Amino acid sequence: MSVRRRTVLGAGLAAVPVLSSGVAWAGGDGAPRATDPGAYISFTGGAFPLVGAPVVVSADDHPGVVRVAGDLRDDIERVTGVRPVTGIARRAVLVGTIGRSPLIDGLVAAGKLDVTGVRGRWETSLQAVVDHPLPGVDQAFVIAGSDPRGTIFGAYDVSYGIGVSPWHWWDDVPPVHRDEVWVLPGRHTQGTPAVRHRGFFVNDENPALGTWAPAYFGPGKAPGYPGGFNADFYAKVFEVLLRLKGNYLWPAVWGRAFAEDDPENHRRAAAYGVVMGTSHEAPMMRGIEEWNRHATGGTDPYGGTGEWSYLRNAEAIRAYWRAGIQRMVDEGFEGVVTLGMRGNGDTGLPDGDGIELMQEIIAAQRQIIEEVTGRPAAETPQVWTLYKEVQRYWDRGLRAPEDVTVVLTDDNWGNIRKHPSPAEPRGGGYGLYYHFDYVGAGRNYKWVDTANLRNVWDQLHQAHAYGNHGLWVANVGDLKGNELPTEFFLDYAWDPERWSFDRLGEWERRYARQNFGAAAAGEVAELLAEYGRLQARRKPELLNRRITLAADGQVVYDDQQTPFAFGHRELERVTGEWRELGRRAARIGRGLPEAAQDAWFELVGYEVAATANLYALREAEFTNLRYAREGRAATNDLATAAEAGLAADLALADRFNSRVAGGKWRGFQTQPHIDYGDVDRYGPNAPWQQPEKDNVALPDVLFPAVRRIEVPEAAGLGVSVDGDEPATALPSFSPYQTRPQQFVEVFNRGRTPFDYRVTASVPWLVVDRPRGRVTRQVRLEVRVDWSRAPAGRSSGTLTVSGAGESVTVGCVAERPPSRRALRGFVEAGGYVAIDADHYDRAAGQWRRLAGIGRTGAGMTAWPVTGGWAASASAWPRLEYEVSLLAAGEVTVWAYLSPRNPTLPTAGLHYAVSFDGDEPHPVDITAGADDGLLNTVWARNTSDNVNRSATRHTLDSAGVHRLTFWAVDPTVVVQRLLIDTGGLTPTYLGPLESRRL
Repeated sequence: MSVRRRTVLGAGLAAVPVLSSGVAWAGGDGAPRATDPGAYISFTGGAFPLVGAPVVVSADDHPGVVRVAGDLRDDIERVTGVRPVTGIARRAVLVGTIGRSPLIDGLVAAGKLDVTGVRGRWETSLQAVVDHPLPGVDQAFVIAGSDPRGTIFGAYDVSYGIGVSPWHWWDDVPPVHRDEVWVLPGRHTQGTPAVRHRGFFVNDENPALGTWAPAYFGPGKAPGYPGGFNADFYAKVFEVLLRLKGNYLWPAVWGRAFAEDDPENHRRAAAYGVVMGTSHEAPMMRGIEEWNRHATGGTDPYGGTGEWSYLRNAEAIRAYWRAGIQRMVDEGFEGVVTLGMRGNGDTGLPDGDGIELMQEIIAAQRQIIEEVTGRPAAETPQVWTLYKEVQRYWDRGLRAPEDVTVVLTDDNWGNIRKHPSPAEPRGGGYGLYYHFDYVGAGRNYKWVDTANLRNVWDQLHQAHAYGNHGLWVANVGDLKGNELPTEFFLDYAWDPERWSFDRLGEWERRYARQNFGAAAAGEVAELLAEYGRLQARRKPELLNRRITLAADGQVVYDDQQTPFAFGHRELERVTGEWRELGRRAARIGRGLPEAAQDAWFELVGYEVAATANLYALREAEFTNLRYAREGRAATNDLATAAEAGLAADLALADRFNSRVAGGKWRGFQTQPHIDYGDVDRYGPNAPWQQPEKDNVALPDVLFPAVRRIEVPEAAGLGVSVDGDEPATALPSFSPYQTRPQQFVEVFNRGRTPFDYRVTASVPWLVVDRPRGRVTRQVRLEVRVDWSRAPAGRSSGTLTVSGAGESVTVGCVAERPPSRRALRGFVEAGGYVAIDADHYDRAAGQWRRLAGIGRTGAGMTAWPVTGGWAASASAWPRLEYEVSLLAAGEVTVWAYLSPRNPTLPTAGLHYAVSFDGDEPHPVDITAGADDGLLNTVWARNTSDNVNRSATRHTLDSAGVHRLTFWAVDPTVVVQRLLIDTGGLTPTYLGPLESRRL
């Protein structure tokens, strides 16, 4: 068979033969069907062998494409150990952009490469094997992009497929060595991204990133600037952003000015093909730090002097903004311009929040854009971000021009505040600003990844379902430390339909496989899911002070209590779960190859071990404080244990800083996370702001400080019961109780051991060790012998004797009626605890969100866009059978995910009823104002749950039907607790009741 040949020549490119692949398209519109990243790569055989093939690119293509071809060469060498040769060979990899690369355009013009369904799309790539090219070349593997970023993403997709992690540099991830790498036959694409602009915000970068980067990357160019955040630093940020298929960046802002710190920064962004933006506080392509550097006595070639007030300094501010747009035009970088104005320092506007003033500001900014660019404002991409108080402008009726993308936000804690209204479609569309890191009330969280992917998925799914596809950006803090949620955020933004809730486990396995290999992927994925669930209970920075509300509604930080209760062994249980997770992580880490140890510690090992250690530290610290109040001989042992936990914390940080990757990350692990809350040391912002000093320099870093006591020589009897103080009575016993085994603790108040004895007043009370000797303390488990206990409610006592003293502990046994009279969840101990997904009947559509809750799953009515009628009879509902032991008033506590009223309707409502009673809606956002910066919001987000109560009067004991109603969409219910008079305070709520 004869083959028709032609030669395509590009600047700086040798002659390249081309030929059509002749492979059929898979998509119905002429486009190939989208596949998973790198799904066309094989290590056992295929149509095209990559090893030894040169990577060829036209010098006429975009600089970012020419550069990424070099990365692809490096990646092939990383995996195979063989550096791709230069020039043309019998087999070659051809990389280029449709309409820009003579290499690719020659293939298309000759009919050798069909780009139907790819050409003209946004950031879309095509990978295809072309057989029998021109003389001297037998085969070509073509990576073609619809635009330069499409080509870049296509090349990095190959890198991903051959086993190079996007985090290879940031986390020192070595690829698995492969002797053979093949491309499978066919035409392949990863499709077109669902969200047009996708990226992240490097923010809150002190002390970690701000300490490490200057030491690693050297000085900046601005006088007096400490350096680090220069073009070489941002090159590493741009690379990982593009490897993750993101295209958009907000640069660091804490004392830093992207354009000034290194004049090369913008040019480097353009060369990489990254779209630059500025955060919600920095309008018109200018970082607020630029103003701060020149506002008082400085010289700014781009303008900017005086007060940051549009009312009092409009002329200077407009000149400053004009210079920002002029710089974008002069330097030729691609940007999205932020409109609006906030106060200096990420605060509310000092000029007030009048709509007329904001209208004037936005109009002036649009006029500047038109005058500087010489084009209609609509031709320059713009965003208006409704962050914090800015959303009030929207709620009061202010609207940006139709072409502007309106960026909606979360509440800084991962709960979206507003969704697009179907009644208000916009030409510029909507965007999303989301947080994996935050500085502010109720407390900063900056140390380690605390995102629960199940919760992240729920919120991103809602944004997608409500039509938010214009621009998504996540605050990722230091970036390093938030790798997993950052990658998921960008993966989901690219293809929401690919990642349904049921496939989150698959995504975690893929992430684990890419970074740690296939053998460990399953175990690592399960570990990561459990880590996210446990972290979502409460941020580590919040473990040392419980937030409560005073009678006047003000936040109270309780210095003496951990959020987790001693009762129900809650603190003990949650600490035990972290210990077990730490053991699992250590075991998995030991099983990984030596080459993977640095990556393991950076991506998983440190955050698991350090958080598990922190929980153990806090358990020792708060148990010490309790023991000190009780005068226990074991008090000082717990102080020593807490201090050892602090030493272990510092040792883990030192390992990160000095030994991982040969000291590459020296200075990075410096984020304070233990000493929050000391007002005496850190001032009035201490309840939420991080300590200003590095905790390594503080020997008394624990807050509240542990206590040591003088323990007398003489023995002294002390007794406590099941975690409660003082010792009075055990919680009531029931054959249906599910709380952990109840106990009496006999402790010594002196240094001399003594013998103890426990006697029961009734034969049905059983103690596991009624006699023994106490040195420090002894825990005695107590149970009821139900074969000997009378029916109904019975009382008895335990008398504990020793050291010449005795203490009496009250006990109550509640033996309900015959089991035949009980159904569903049975009351025991004065309460019923129900996990929401354990319903008896459901009406309407519901979706179980496994792992989204602090203790398990959550339930949400489906779809999240609603659609059920306004009448109560049509509300989706969940029904639960419960057996209660007495008539009277009960309180039903609903534990819901701490969502905000995202829809045009006011509030966010659910309802609860018993036995067919009329449901009365409850607004879970009542008292939270606009859902931001108030005591109710601070409590709900810190606790990561919204607790609300309804009261009901039941006329009879026995079986009842409890019904939960979803009045509004987006409500997620986690647990329901019925308090019949015995529910004691706990953070998570008691263990689920027994169900018959």
